[in-house]
Amino acid sequence: MLDQTLDGRAVRLNDRYKHHAATEVLRRALRDPDLGSTSLVSSFGAESVVLLHMVSVVAPGTPVLFIDTMMLFQETLDYQLEVTRKLGLTDVRVIRASEREVALNDPDGTLHQFNTDACCDFRKTIPLERELSKFDAWITGRKRFQGGERQQLEFFEAEPPSRLRINPLAHWRSQDVQDYMIENNLPRHPLVAKGYASIGCAPCTSPVKPGEDPRAGRWRGSQKTECGIHFIGGQMVRAGAKA
Repeated sequence: MLDQTLDGRAVRLNDRYKHHAATEVLRRALRDPDLGSTSLVSSFGAESVVLLHMVSVVAPGTPVLFIDTMMLFQETLDYQLEVTRKLGLTDVRVIRASEREVALNDPDGTLHQFNTDACCDFRKTIPLERELSKFDAWITGRKRFQGGERQQLEFFEAEPPSRLRINPLAHWRSQDVQDYMIENNLPRHPLVAKGYASIGCAPCTSPVKPGEDPRAGRWRGSQKTECGIHFIGGQMVRAGAKA
């Protein structure tokens, strides 16, 4: 009997696509009945343009969910508009916390200074969950080389209770990302040239020094490694911890 559990579907999909390249994983997954309705979640950050370009080639009408925390760099907001226009993406949805949520949780904009988890939760995780509830699966740009809990990534993951995640670039190396950008003449996020290897909200992101982990500039000086949208089952995840 065919295993229809969420974990069973993830195992079946990983087995089905284990020998496929990233673009083909994405192309086929967007048509696979084991996945259902699918969206791409993109930060329009340092490496986001790779997946955005792939989607624009294989299915430009795929919903792209962009979380505007209202604390992003202006360069990110400008880059989002530039990439959307250049790639011809036709369904980019900007997601934000409501004015009421901001007034209740962070009226003076200082929450990130003493509770980064709570800030990420109401500005990112909750608004995204509202939108993702409309989909059966979502595409992420996470990669094994980014370290921490990402080191064991597969193409497909179960996200209890009812969604799957697709990681087409899971097995890519850092050089693969750079080569793809060069080969396809893709626009770079302007902050990359200033040393930002991983780009999130302006108050919690800093440049990375030579030799540092690419995500070292996120929440520098704390144990926090993820904003929350990649937690499994809503559980907090730290580097080296299991969800």
